[in-house]
Amino acid sequence: MGLRMKFNLVLLLAFIIGLGLSAYLSDQILKQNAREEVLQNARIMMESAMGARAYTAQRIQPLLTLQMKREFRPETIGAFAATQSFQALRATFPEYTYKEAALNPTNPNDRATDWEADIVNEFRNNAERKELIVERDTPTGRMLNLARPLGIYNENCLVCHGRVEDAPKTMTDIYGINNGFGWKMNEIIGAQIVTVPMSLPLARAQETFLTFMILLSGIFILLLVLLNILLHFVVIRPVVRMAEVANDVSMGKPDAPEYIKPGSDEIASLSQSFNRMRLSLESAMKMLGD
Repeated sequence: MGLRMKFNLVLLLAFIIGLGLSAYLSDQILKQNAREEVLQNARIMMESAMGARAYTAQRIQPLLTLQMKREFRPETIGAFAATQSFQALRATFPEYTYKEAALNPTNPNDRATDWEADIVNEFRNNAERKELIVERDTPTGRMLNLARPLGIYNENCLVCHGRVEDAPKTMTDIYGINNGFGWKMNEIIGAQIVTVPMSLPLARAQETFLTFMILLSGIFILLLVLLNILLHFVVIRPVVRMAEVANDVSMGKPDAPEYIKPGSDEIASLSQSFNRMRLSLESAMKMLGD
């Protein structure tokens, strides 16, 4: 096996190991960055929903308190306001969803599905937990779900959701008396769940990953070509020339050409030493001949 082949095999092995490590680390970093981007979007949307809830409780509900005695107005409910404001967002981003999932909701549309019920029960069983992140595969792609607990921390909530007989008749006329009652103070009754698609950030991460790997491979190929050119002119060609001269000398050819590589590197120094040895050998052979 020639020097060039050994050199290229070592470089190729180093490249394969480096490429594998780079691929693994860059893939993990890019996917983590994509996940953080999605999570940040989810948190912004969650805060937007919280803002709609707070505004409704502080500004809208007091204005319609008297009217509620004559007619139930869902616009006074923070959950309704948050959901409706999110519906406007879905006109542009249809895959983004927001739901206030409850185990025993007044509105049947808010009833938790199986996986949402698992989230609510997780909050009920671990009261200290304030946020939960769940990733799920769906027919439309991978989704990230950011959930926060919904609890009863205001006694005003029990006016509508405590005892059935205390609930406004205008509300029970719409939703009935079978669901959404019996809630207690400090009880976790549901969860706010924002769902954000991960397909686009993951696709961008994959595209960046492929671009990075192509560039890295291109740099290696360029480096391999340049090093082979350098190896050929600096090492292999001078060594081949010295080997040819040495072969001629060993065969006793008196007209073996002189070869001295110009320069001051190690190969040039070797060629000078080899040439001195050749001259000394020729002188010795002449003396023997005489």
